[in-house]
Amino acid sequence: MKDKTQRDTVFIVHPLLVRAAHLSKSVYQPAAEEQVEEAIGLVKAIDLELLGTRTVRLSRINPATLIGPGIIEEVSAACEETLPTLIFVNHTLSPVQQRNLEEAWNTKVIDRTGLILEIFGARAQTKEGQLQVELAALEYQKSRLVRSWTHLERQRGGAGFMGGPGETQIELDRRIISDKIVRIKKDLEHVRRTREIQRRGRERIPLPVVALVGYTNAGKSTLFNKLTGARVFARDLLFATLDPTMRSVMLANKQEVVLSDTVGFISDLPTHLVAAFRATLEQVQMADVILHVRDISRPDTKAQCEDVIQILHDLGIEYESDHRIIEVLNKIDRMDIDSRRDLLNKATFQPRQIAISALTGEGTENLLSEIQKMVSQHRRQLTFHIASSRGDAISWLHERASVLDERASDDGIMYLRVEIDPADVGRLQERFGIKPEEGKRLDAANS
Repeated sequence: MKDKTQRDTVFIVHPLLVRAAHLSKSVYQPAAEEQVEEAIGLVKAIDLELLGTRTVRLSRINPATLIGPGIIEEVSAACEETLPTLIFVNHTLSPVQQRNLEEAWNTKVIDRTGLILEIFGARAQTKEGQLQVELAALEYQKSRLVRSWTHLERQRGGAGFMGGPGETQIELDRRIISDKIVRIKKDLEHVRRTREIQRRGRERIPLPVVALVGYTNAGKSTLFNKLTGARVFARDLLFATLDPTMRSVMLANKQEVVLSDTVGFISDLPTHLVAAFRATLEQVQMADVILHVRDISRPDTKAQCEDVIQILHDLGIEYESDHRIIEVLNKIDRMDIDSRRDLLNKATFQPRQIAISALTGEGTENLLSEIQKMVSQHRRQLTFHIASSRGDAISWLHERASVLDERASDDGIMYLRVEIDPADVGRLQERFGIKPEEGKRLDAANS
């Protein structure tokens, strides 16, 4: 079935498990069409040529091959003419299942975890991101004796994936992988220590952090670009963003916040992948505000929401009780007029739920206002008495704080009532030697 002269082509096999009737009705399951669409999106994300798809219904899992012998024959027949170089099974395969399917189809087989790892490897740009991907990939390969596209530095003989290594080579591969894992963990620890030092430096001038989370391709990077004016890679691809990106945003009340874009989540994300990116996602755990960006135009938006809630739970964030979360209902520009009107009406009465279009900008001002409301809970209203000659300090205060009232006295003193972040109070004192006048009101000061 495999022709080595061909470019990389793929045939998708999507196993559709028949769910038990006793499953909770609160668990939303996407339709087969949406699941296949997502599988196609994964294939496109790594630029493979799609030759076809086959959805197969399973009432039970075959321990040896996942799917039954009849389905294996159907897939073989479907691939006889197109001769794909790769068959993607949109499910998690055990090492035994993967090996048996490769032997049955005489073609390289990759499962959902393997393909996601390949995408992560292609997307990672930072040193930490690359190390995290490599560590997760090696842990995955270790149980499969290196059956991925990414080969070890020592090449094996034999007829491709069908030949199989000898026992001596298997042990050598295991040792190579184990040695690499030890080295990568040391490198990661060094990178994390450096990042911790940088984080402590930022904490000396603390700013509220607003973290974006959501299902992959929900529009997080598009929203990030809209709010910050940055040019983060934003395309209609799964996992378009992998490495976290951070930019500052000035709110209407002169409050500066840091906006952080993170890797998108996806259903059935393997536990070791979540663990590998736990350090990257720690900014979500430490954020002052969490924006859960949802593609509200998708039929399976509820199922995607459930997946995000589960991963946040794995990170120690309880969705229903965590008051830092704003649910951002994105892509309303893709909805029909009636559905859009209904959504906007419902969102009006839902606390911390904002309907927007990151593409057109509709609703983003409402979102910024809600962010401002949440981060302003920690701001203080203070009065400053500053000599009129200190124009530098007065100008700085106008830039960094929201001036609620401002008056000049006959003796050359400016009285300013402001809403200001506690960190900026310290900066003002350090830079200009000016302290707030605690407990004084402007009218009392002028009387």
